[in-house]
Amino acid sequence: MSTAIDTPPATTTPVVAEGKKQARRGETLSGWAFAAPFAVLFFLFLVVPALYGLYLSFTGETLTGSGGKLLGFGNYAEALQDPDMWHSLGNTLWFTLLSTVPLVVLSLAFALLVNLGLPGRWLWRLSFFLPYLLASTVVVMFWSWMYNPKLGLINGVLAEFGVAPVAWLQDPNVAMISVVVTTLWWTIGFNFLLYLAALQNIPEQQFEAAAIDGAGKWRQLFSIVIPQLAPTTALIVTLQILASLKVFDQIYMLTSGGPAGSTRSIVQYIYESGFTGYRFGYSSAISYLFFAIIVLVSLAQYRLINRRSAA
Repeated sequence: MSTAIDTPPATTTPVVAEGKKQARRGETLSGWAFAAPFAVLFFLFLVVPALYGLYLSFTGETLTGSGGKLLGFGNYAEALQDPDMWHSLGNTLWFTLLSTVPLVVLSLAFALLVNLGLPGRWLWRLSFFLPYLLASTVVVMFWSWMYNPKLGLINGVLAEFGVAPVAWLQDPNVAMISVVVTTLWWTIGFNFLLYLAALQNIPEQQFEAAAIDGAGKWRQLFSIVIPQLAPTTALIVTLQILASLKVFDQIYMLTSGGPAGSTRSIVQYIYESGFTGYRFGYSSAISYLFFAIIVLVSLAQYRLINRRSAA
């Protein structure tokens, strides 16, 4: 009767263990070698300027290099009591509210229309997305002609219906709306593309099953499409709010913040404080106050999205 011979478990010899350590060390070094160029550039062009800007916010540094003594929180205290700063921040928030809602709703509507299978879908996709590829200078030049009080196309069309010409960029009551319309035309294509991609990823079997159960198109829209587009909607809203809060170029080129400061954004006020008022320290302080607001908004959106995901 034979008995089984117990064999001892295989153990890793010191030579093999040392070889594995050297292999892992080689992989680590290779990884750092590939990441080093980006890390150096990231440190030089993002981390260093951010830290230097934070230092400047506590000084009275000017464009001429004078007044660089430490002021503590003096710049921050002045910014919190600056009515122009609050007015510019209010304009930015108002622009964010006016632009975010239609940029989400209209992009979803356009994506739904294209996804229905209309003839010439490639043309619709191109028409909606093409403006997004244009440079801001081209967009501003085009819409500046459109908004011209005397020769613009918009007032020309309104005149055919007996409507008096409107000073679209010179009237404080409509200047911000004009900037929002320009922004909608320019940037809606990106959100449209995200929604269209998400719609095409919804399984067709779900619509077939819903149709068998007697659900109409509107029922399918609210019971299938919109719930499954919730992650995409959350992404678009987050990106759109952050982009709107940082608005600068189209406002600066269309209205220069006017008329009477009615469209001046907080980023433009930071720019003017630093490069027109020559107060680098003060503009840096406003920048970091605005940065704190963006962080709070981002955290609030993050928590809201997590709560909805967990529900």
